[in-house]
Amino acid sequence: MKSYSYSDARQHLVVLLEQAQRDGAVRIRRRDGRTFVILPEQSTTSPLDVGGVDIPITADEIVALVHEGRRKISV
Repeated sequence: MKSYSYSDARQHLVVLLEQAQRDGAVRIRRRDGRTFVILPEQSTTSPLDVGGVDIPITADEIVALVHEGRRKISV
């Protein structure tokens, strides 16, 4: 884990955040000796969690379209 002084962290915050994202954590050390760790926040949602589409089509019509598409592929 890379360590930065407080002054360096202030001056190069964008670089520090990118490094934390890439490496998992970055440590910041203050003059008084206290240290802090910057961690990227983990996403709590699935990348497959997408919103639905509101279209005027029934489930039977969707099934019929899927069947039609499969017939075209198998020919």
